[in-house]
Amino acid sequence: MSVWKKLVTAVKGGATEAAQAVADSQAIRILEQEIREAKEELRKSDHARTQILAKCKLSQQKVDSFSASIAEYEAHARKAVETDRQLALDCAQKVSDLKAEQEQEQQYLDQFKQSEKQLAQNIQQAKANLRRLEQQVDMVKATESVQKAQVAVSSRHMGANSKMKTATESLSRIQEKQKLRTAELQAAEELAAEESTSDLEKRLSEAGIKGGKSSADDELSRILGK
Repeated sequence: MSVWKKLVTAVKGGATEAAQAVADSQAIRILEQEIREAKEELRKSDHARTQILAKCKLSQQKVDSFSASIAEYEAHARKAVETDRQLALDCAQKVSDLKAEQEQEQQYLDQFKQSEKQLAQNIQQAKANLRRLEQQVDMVKATESVQKAQVAVSSRHMGANSKMKTATESLSRIQEKQKLRTAELQAAEELAAEESTSDLEKRLSEAGIKGGKSSADDELSRILGK
């Protein structure tokens, strides 16, 4: 693969990663918006359930009222049968009509109760699902924050390591230069000492105090003197 193709591939890869990062960020925002909308729908569902419960209560009151009326007209029929059979029959018919109405109202009540029960279960399940989704979104956001912090710390650590490495290398170079300078100074001192010693020996020799080449006469005198 040519350098140009590698560069294009790298750019495409970077663009893809950037697009994915934007998409992920948008996905979290979309989820949060959906959560807000779901909460609003649940609020409406709770209100609808409240209305159904109110209708259940009213329907139950009607059923109970029918029961009271039925009991009342049954008592009237029992009393009227002794004196007025037709009146007793009319009371009995009233009881029959009331029972029919009560039965119809009881059906409404049963339907309301069934609807309320099913709605309550659905709301409870939806709230549980919503709580789990909120927890997952919170975990994703928290994990993302932690990972960003870790990346920042890692980057600073790598930067610090790089700076430390550069500083260490610079220090090593300085130390090597100092060692070389010290060696040069020592060599210069040694040379100066040698030159000083040679000069002193020369001066002593010239003064006839030390060293120097013996003359032939001196050497002959020494030999003959033995």
